[in-house]
Amino acid sequence: MIYRSRRLEALLGSPLDTVTYADLAALAGNAEATEAEDLDYKREVLAATDEQKVELAKDVAAFANHVGGVLVVGMAEAKGLPSKVMDTDISDAHLRHLHQVIARHTAPVVRFEMRPVPNPTVQGKGVLLIAVPRSPQAPHAVTAFAKTAREALMYPRRGATKTDWLTETEVATAYQRRFSATADRTQRLATVESELLASLPLSNRPHLIVSTVPEVPGDMVINREAFQQAQTELLNTSLIGEDQYTFEGVRIGSRRFIAYGGDPHGYFYNQADLHRDGSGSWALRVVGHTSTANLQEFNWAEPDTVVWLLMSALQVLGAHARYRTGATSTTLVKAALVDAPHNHPRGPARPNLHPLLPFRIDTLKATGQRTPLSTQTCASADSEAVAFLDDLADAGTGLVQAASLLADELVQAFGIAEAAPYIEMLTR
Repeated sequence: MIYRSRRLEALLGSPLDTVTYADLAALAGNAEATEAEDLDYKREVLAATDEQKVELAKDVAAFANHVGGVLVVGMAEAKGLPSKVMDTDISDAHLRHLHQVIARHTAPVVRFEMRPVPNPTVQGKGVLLIAVPRSPQAPHAVTAFAKTAREALMYPRRGATKTDWLTETEVATAYQRRFSATADRTQRLATVESELLASLPLSNRPHLIVSTVPEVPGDMVINREAFQQAQTELLNTSLIGEDQYTFEGVRIGSRRFIAYGGDPHGYFYNQADLHRDGSGSWALRVVGHTSTANLQEFNWAEPDTVVWLLMSALQVLGAHARYRTGATSTTLVKAALVDAPHNHPRGPARPNLHPLLPFRIDTLKATGQRTPLSTQTCASADSEAVAFLDDLADAGTGLVQAASLLADELVQAFGIAEAAPYIEMLTR
């Protein structure tokens, strides 16, 4: 699910997407399961009248405007303590209605996820979990009906075990934080990108550098056990469609894991910095060809090679942020394609290595002959996008869409209109 909480997962005994009806029933009478800033109980949510619709929107927006949380519908409570499961309607029609109500009565619309947990003995009944992550778009308003106007915007926020309304000053402060967070994220991306480039071994080969910074940061535990688990996972990581493992070693850096593979002084090498807050940056040497035309020697790679590396990097970085650190929501992505690391705007000093050749994007015919695509060489191309972490981590349609947007901007720097045909060919 889009919301992760170590506290609630420990309380329930499993992640929200696998919790069972029996797990939820076991909360009854558990003093540790009392309502809190990230947990609320409702016996039922009808959302039939105007007041009920606003109340539902208020509960959801309040979580989004604070630390996130889970609304458990179908659970009776007494003074905040869950007392008994009271099965609620979990039919598709009812869930669609709740979705429509929340979308209609929150602005900007709150991102959330519903998970019905059916009672195994009663058809169409059970407990409904409404999970809401902390939102980078906060503050979210609720469209409430007022006496003097048809609708008015009000801003709720969860605090301890109850929901309060933000004052005008608090609303203004929340908007300022939203804008500052955008600037901070851009600066954070520049930092993780620069740190990776500074640590790369000297090279005169083309590189693809992909960097990501989540909107809602995570917090990865770094200890012996966590390192061993990450090491096992990363050493069994491969590029999309490949059987050969990508990384040959993993070490601990400052607030990060560093995974690497290949010969630092050879043709193949890649290195990924996977940060504690869910940020990440991965540099991969682009495996291509060397040719000569018009007395000019140059390196070149095929578009599908660039796309393949780009999609692989996005998936690994997204999975790190989502599952290893608990980061949520969207992530800012930057991709850079350079003829050598020193030509990146934040790259290291020019190395004393030869040859330092220009770089092109061309393609290879079935006959083995190069077919020119680029109208010019390019020392450094870059592109940016925003993608949902879940889409990247799960290698779904959103991963392909993000890679398509990024790849198009990269190849346009070489005079090529789009990389979409190559993405379609790669994902058939």
